[in-house]
Amino acid sequence: MRTVNIHEAKTHLSRLVEQAAAGEPFVIAKAGKPMVKVMALEGPQAGQKRRLGFLRDQFAVPDDFDRIGQADIEVLFGGEA
Repeated sequence: MRTVNIHEAKTHLSRLVEQAAAGEPFVIAKAGKPMVKVMALEGPQAGQKRRLGFLRDQFAVPDDFDRIGQADIEVLFGGEA
């Protein structure tokens, strides 16, 4: 993550805010000491809960999923199908 000093942040605030809004957060430091983190408001936030199971029953995994294409793979690696 990029760190900028206060003077640079004041000079280039518009550009830095645009970059943060595009998903490139940055830290503003004073005398080399990190003071604040600037990041976009929308999008995944730290600590945001994930929605587990939201695609439940939307697709099915075949029982032979781990064997799909096995014969072709064996031939490619010098085995016999």
